[in-house]
Amino acid sequence: MRVYVPLTLPALAQAHRAGELGPGPFTAYAVTPGLREWYVSDDIEELEYAALTRAAHGSLRLLAADPGAVRKRVVVAVDIADGAVHGDPDRALDPDALGEVRLAAAVPLAKAAAVHVDADDAAVDVAKAAEALAAADGGDADAQFVVDGADDHELLWFATQEIEHLIAG
Repeated sequence: MRVYVPLTLPALAQAHRAGELGPGPFTAYAVTPGLREWYVSDDIEELEYAALTRAAHGSLRLLAADPGAVRKRVVVAVDIADGAVHGDPDRALDPDALGEVRLAAAVPLAKAAAVHVDADDAAVDVAKAAEALAAADGGDADAQFVVDGADDHELLWFATQEIEHLIAG
């Protein structure tokens, strides 16, 4: 199963040093039954993109909690055994938890398939979105518009061999 792990660049650097994502348990995103029902599609690529987008939003939440982190969303795509992924069936259709899964243990970074990171030109919008996130969560429509502005930026795809370059920059 492919899961998408939201990170920040400092967290990616830490994972690179440790050789693993974790420690567990931690949150990731995947194509879950709830995400399938919400997205109403049988196209696996569309569903995986939806899970990636949910993870990008998770990364934005991590950025909001870490004001010192570079304002770029980071998502690591990892292929792991189905049994290592646990969803909460009670939250399957909760809009705030769509696609959310838990990984019980650390995952070797060697299992990563790719890394997705914002381009440099997204940093201003991502920074504004991170600042507006709490107000958006509180129902502020203007703040939600700012948060949604980060989604206008597509995450770039990087091979895992490029992680060292990403964290150095």
